[in-house]
Amino acid sequence: MTLSLWFSLLTACIVISFTPGAGAINTMNNSMRQGWRTSIWGILGQQIALLIHVVIVAAGVGILVANSPTLFAIIRYAGAAYLVYLGIRMLLSKPDVASDGTSTGHRLSRRSMVSRGILVNLLNPKAIVFFLAFTPQFINTDQPLLGQYALYIGTVIAVDILVMFFFFAGTARTFQRFTATYRGAKMLNILFGVLFILVALLLLLMH
Repeated sequence: MTLSLWFSLLTACIVISFTPGAGAINTMNNSMRQGWRTSIWGILGQQIALLIHVVIVAAGVGILVANSPTLFAIIRYAGAAYLVYLGIRMLLSKPDVASDGTSTGHRLSRRSMVSRGILVNLLNPKAIVFFLAFTPQFINTDQPLLGQYALYIGTVIAVDILVMFFFFAGTARTFQRFTATYRGAKMLNILFGVLFILVALLLLLMH
């Protein structure tokens, strides 16, 4: 990969990472509820999903998904259902603070945050189709592929981690004071619950 091509890749990755989506919502939610530093575990889960997407595309399975309406629909509905599940769970859940404003100390385990991060990004067929169109622009099949894919996915993941952690999670951290009260925490539950459901609806409306 030439330096100019890599800079093009870097620019594209930055623009894409700043585009709000389910991953950004999940990251902000984790940061506000579990803490800025702890939110990294959900971000790492999301990167595992990105890696799986690229492997799927590199293996040629992405073409099958893109060309199979049935398979694409199954993944699409599964992804939307999971986001709706997260949204409804948040809408119905009780705030993590008592009515007097004291914290109940409820925390997600690192494994739970990683697992949710993986599912949020993995159950998104749009990502597979996107990488199917995006990846070939930066891979020269006439040259050894291993090094190219390593640099490609390394750049994608590195940029996404930095943007998610320092921008989305960092921005959400400034609103943590609102979660210190019962009312604030309840409003947060409603906000992120609705956001997850809206993203699910967008996923269902996508053609």
